[in-house]
Amino acid sequence: MRDAALDGHGLAYLPLDQVRQDLDDGRLRRVLARLTPDLPGYHLYYPRRHASSAFTLLVETLRWRG
Repeated sequence: MRDAALDGHGLAYLPLDQVRQDLDDGRLRRVLARLTPDLPGYHLYYPRRHASSAFTLLVETLRWRG
């Protein structure tokens, strides 16, 4: 997605740490900044259905408890 955006093929929704240098260098431009606030930390998306027991254990181990 990053490469496609850099090639001018449209918008990409990517983590800021993956495109920060491109933004700083002017290769990419941030749009809709008001609607996409920066969230601290990393986030994991996973489907709850059909997750292996090993993956479920990993998620439970990594889950932040605030």
